[in-house]
Formats: sequence, structure tokens, C-alpha cells
Amino acid sequence: MVAAEAAWSRALLQLCLLGILEGEGASYGYALLNRLSEAGLDTIKPATLYPALTRLAEEGAVEVRWAAGQSGPGRKYYSITDEGRDRLLELRRSWREFTTTVTELTGGPQV
Repeated sequence: MVAAEAAWSRALLQLCLLGILEGEGASYGYALLNRLSEAGLDTIKPATLYPALTRLAEEGAVEVRWAAGQSGPGRKYYSITDEGRDRLLELRRSWREFTTTVTELTGGPQV
């Protein structure tokens, strides 16, 4: 089952990242990786996270800014944009529809 969970995590990574940034505010990559891991998505690796953040930035869903580190090099901070909030709403709607369909097809309880 671990392979399936890893694939689902990668597929839903942008939704999760936008949700974290909306709910918790601007953050940097390592902190986002830790937050995902704390939530149980510990199959996400830096090689998956950073390209997803780059795509979100290129698409205008997140804004990137550099800030000085506390005791080391600067960090890239990511924050959600208005376009990212719109995208998050759409992704949430799509996720609800998808999970409803899968639940119906698998005979599981409606949540």
C-alpha cells in the first residue's frame, strides 16, 4: 500500500501545499516538507517538493521571496497569491467530487 500512498501524495501535492500556505502563511521548503511529514505525507521528498513549488510559482499560484536565514544562508519563502487561492478553491472542489466518486465505486461510507 505504501506505493499507492506515495503516488496519491505526489498527485495531491499542489493541493496540499496551497492549503498549507493559505492556512499557515508563508513558509520555506524545509518547513513545508516537515509539515507534510507531520501530517502523514512522509513519502514526499525534496526532489518532488521543490519542482512542485517551482511549478506553482511559474503558474502564479505562489510568490517567492528571499529572506535572510537566522544563522545561515538566506531562504526562499513561498506565499499563496490571489491566483493561488482561486486555484485552491478549484482543487478542493475537484477533490470532493473525486473522493465522492471513488467512495461510491468502492462501496465505502460517505464522509
